[in-house]
Amino acid sequence: MNLLDRLAQDMKEAMKAGEKDRLRVLRSILADLRNAGIEKGGGGEAGEDPASRLDETGEIAVLRSAVKRRKEAATQYREGGREEHAAMEEAEVEVIGRYLPAAMSEEELDSLVAAAVQECGASEMADMGKVMQAVLPKVDGRADGGAVSQAVRKALG
Repeated sequence: MNLLDRLAQDMKEAMKAGEKDRLRVLRSILADLRNAGIEKGGGGEAGEDPASRLDETGEIAVLRSAVKRRKEAATQYREGGREEHAAMEEAEVEVIGRYLPAAMSEEELDSLVAAAVQECGASEMADMGKVMQAVLPKVDGRADGGAVSQAVRKALG
């Protein structure tokens, strides 16, 4: 089952169960996917869902962006003393996270970074960009850039 079908099914379940918060998040994800499909263009057939223009990589990028926005919002709410709003944003992150591929383990990421360091001949922090360029395509969206950056710093520093 593709992502759009899963979202449609989960939206129906959330409606039937009266889960308003979950339904709101699912609708938001779907809107983000449709907007990204429209931005991609490619003119579809009449009645085509613009979100269907995205491939799996594009869908994952949209979901990761949504997670990042919500994490940043939660941080800002916390800094402003609005814990209830921060908790709501974090709950949304949890819902969206169910649609992302399984995160890469720290050990798996460290081994990818170590291989990239050897491949690039990197030996100091000045080589960080080369290593990042080698690692990010291999990570394939299973770890965020911050985690990759931290692993590279650990390997080089």
